[in-house]
Amino acid sequence: MSEKYVVGFDGSQAAERALAFAVDHAKATGGSVVIAHVLEWSPYSFLTPTELEERHKRRSEELDRAEKALMKPVVDGLAGSGVTIETSIKYGHIAEQLGKIAEDAGASQIVIGRNGHSGIGSRLFGSVAGSLAQTSPVACTIVP
Repeated sequence: MSEKYVVGFDGSQAAERALAFAVDHAKATGGSVVIAHVLEWSPYSFLTPTELEERHKRRSEELDRAEKALMKPVVDGLAGSGVTIETSIKYGHIAEQLGKIAEDAGASQIVIGRNGHSGIGSRLFGSVAGSLAQTSPVACTIVP
């Protein structure tokens, strides 16, 4: 049975490990990988029309920059892997968007890397791993 893996990717070493894990498993199952990058973006509703237009322009620039600087190099690097690679770039809450991407893609698993941050920051603000463990619509693997 072929599996589809969604990998939360931000270019970090932890994300690179998660991607390698997913590619290895996709090879073993004849599966595919969706490399997903989520840009956090708050929907300010109190902005003026001019400010909203400026934010929309910046948002488009960020999407373009993420595609060219982050996704294209990693996809090009996987060209000879024998695994079908797709990409997805979204705005929003990271864990929520990864879940939506997984559902939309028909994925069986979300894979993310653990960045090693712990302590009070994670307890106060939460973490992507913790949020995914609680809300993901599919199985999650957190790669150390």
